[in-house]
Amino acid sequence: MVLIGVVLIMAGFLFRINSAVVVTISALVTGMIAGIPIIEIITQFGEAFTTNRYMSILIVTLPVIGLLEKNGLQQQASRIVSKIKAITVGRVLTMYLLIREVGAALGLNSLGGHPQTVRPLIAPMAEGAAETKYGKLPEKEQQEIRAHAAAADNIGLFFGEDIFVAVGAILLMNGFFEQNDIPADPIAMALWGIPTAIFAFIVHAIRLRLFDKKLNKRLGSSGK
Repeated sequence: MVLIGVVLIMAGFLFRINSAVVVTISALVTGMIAGIPIIEIITQFGEAFTTNRYMSILIVTLPVIGLLEKNGLQQQASRIVSKIKAITVGRVLTMYLLIREVGAALGLNSLGGHPQTVRPLIAPMAEGAAETKYGKLPEKEQQEIRAHAAAADNIGLFFGEDIFVAVGAILLMNGFFEQNDIPADPIAMALWGIPTAIFAFIVHAIRLRLFDKKLNKRLGSSGK
């Protein structure tokens, strides 16, 4: 019954309820089913927040990004890419995917991210590459490019960070194995993430290549 929290999270995301509310309610329900007093559950929330206060640094970066965007960061990024004639949407996003995955593998998760990198830089660069080739983009294609930019960040981070030995997932698995007296080496587990990360990069690079072809098929006749 404790696993009902997972079902609540799935249902919340399925119906697009605010993720913070979904996770909080799921944690409360799971704790109460497990017999943990409500006061102790709330205490654990507070302790987790104070222990991970560095997460609030993201809030500080948002005004900086807003000022940069107001002063033309997106336009400048798009303008720089538009000067490279051989560039395409797929090539821009494939390069970012590689940088994101390698950075995450080295523990440098802050190198990317949706608010601080994808929205102000990567998405405008990809759109600039498309506009250089096809002219002004229709709304549908513009949104698809932005979605692929966000996906490149997600995939690069998700598969890259599993190579870094100090990532939470590796430490969680290692702790679980130790509690059940199963010999485990966190370094070995991290190394086993390398083939998966390479395969994920290849698969998504192919997807981006196919996306280039789809854009060319849709917009090629109306290009500059």
